[in-house]
Amino acid sequence: MLTRALPAAAAALLLLFSACSEDSSDDVTASDAATSEGAESGEAGDTACDYPEDGRPAAKEVSPPPAEPTETGSTEVAIETSVGDIDATLDGAATPCTVNSFLSLAEQDYFDGTDCHRLTEGGLSVLQCGDPTGTGGGGPGYSFEDELTGEESYPAGTLAMANAGPGTNGSQFFIVYGDSQLPPSYTVFGSVDDEAVDLVTEVAKKGSDGSYPDGSGVPNEQVTITDVG
Repeated sequence: MLTRALPAAAAALLLLFSACSEDSSDDVTASDAATSEGAESGEAGDTACDYPEDGRPAAKEVSPPPAEPTETGSTEVAIETSVGDIDATLDGAATPCTVNSFLSLAEQDYFDGTDCHRLTEGGLSVLQCGDPTGTGGGGPGYSFEDELTGEESYPAGTLAMANAGPGTNGSQFFIVYGDSQLPPSYTVFGSVDDEAVDLVTEVAKKGSDGSYPDGSGVPNEQVTITDVG
């Protein structure tokens, strides 16, 4: 595992995506580029996923996903929200364990009634969602490993996982509405279409309340996920 020393400004940006926990600190760590066997070979059906308990109560009671991914290719989903539908394509071939978790949570209505809790603007342009508590600290009670190649980039339309360090993926994810510079430490598990980017951009134009230490905050226009399916 590689610990990257970052300038204070860069560290603040990266912490934006951290799913906060009681023992989180200002230090940001990121794993070496690592690709699961299934993602590397494209044979997602051969992948065995592990979803151990993370030691924190689940924001909503859910069962962990099955160890074997149920989807091994592209899967179309609609993230229905209070501001419109966000149509997404999930990449089950490259990120089978991430997609497996996302679909499992969706099937258990985990995301329903959940507000997207963080909006960033400027050079880092994302909407962060997936925490039923709305605090940035909630998760499903389990975690799972990153699915990274080391070549990840985050242009507009990217759908990626938020984390609090290596192997801490849970339920929080972010939608990139403007090309953003980030290290390849966040699993990219799909994309959203141009209409979805436009929709989130309109939300971003209304700004945020600036309640987070780095100047980002809760969107001024509330975005509530009503269903994922």
